Amino acid sequence: MTRAGYVTLLGQANAGKSTLMNAMLGQALSIVTARPQTTWRRVTGLLSRGGAQFIFLDTPGLLEPRDLLQRSLLAQALEALREADVLVVVLDPVERGRPELRERIREAVQKSAAPVVLVLNKMDAATEEAMEREEAWARDVLKARVHRVSALTGEGVAELLDTLEALLPQGPFLYPADDVATDPVRFFVAERVRETVMERYRDEIPYSVFAQVEEYREDGRKTYIQVTLYVERASQKGILIGNKGEAIRALGREAREKIEHFLGEEVYLDLWVKVLPGWRRKKAHLRRLGFSVPEDDVTP
Repeated sequence: MTRAGYVTLLGQANAGKSTLMNAMLGQALSIVTARPQTTWRRVTGLLSRGGAQFIFLDTPGLLEPRDLLQRSLLAQALEALREADVLVVVLDPVERGRPELRERIREAVQKSAAPVVLVLNKMDAATEEAMEREEAWARDVLKARVHRVSALTGEGVAELLDTLEALLPQGPFLYPADDVATDPVRFFVAERVRETVMERYRDEIPYSVFAQVEEYREDGRKTYIQVTLYVERASQKGILIGNKGEAIRALGREAREKIEHFLGEEVYLDLWVKVLPGWRRKKAHLRRLGFSVPEDDVTP
């Protein structure tokens, strides 16, 4: 009898959900940076091993939303929660965060009937006291199984997968066994560009830039990819382009290398920058960029 099911990763921003999913998949599918709130879209990763198929849902981190984009991110996380056959709550015992974040996690977990596994990530950096404190909270408040893991080094990942496999419902595979993702290649290409922006720029720039593939053309030689970087203000466009275009060229070189590594082929990357005023706060702009806006949100 085979097993297959949805495993939703939930937790505070920068707890290491994306790094953990990549470690379980054995490849870098979700983008990862040192900045919180790197994940803006739900990423679905597939792992088929033996008689089990894991459908991992990497979600945006739980946060107190301050604009329409963040409300959209929170809605994505809660939607993935409702789909879960198994819920994996990822905590960072090194940076515990504010008490209200723990309360938000507790409230989210209560909305799901799925079995809960709490992952204490960054075990290679956390103190024993911090780990024990979080374990006690998880067992008392969440009634969860607990695993200590270092997604960065891979320690504890194999044992976690064994636990998750035993919790998957019995049933046939939902995707071909060779598939590793459900999102199109264009999505992952755009994410590599946005990851590079997150790494290269400071302050508000990374959170005001959205990357979208406008053209993806294969001609048998070098794949041509045109990506538009949408920003909120003209001043941000100037920062991205830099003096005589130096900044955008450097960004393009680094992003192209990442895309070529991901695709395993040479590409020609053409970057454009456009101003879409206040796109993070406007429903029409967010929908144009592919975000799902909560139906009960009355923001124009």
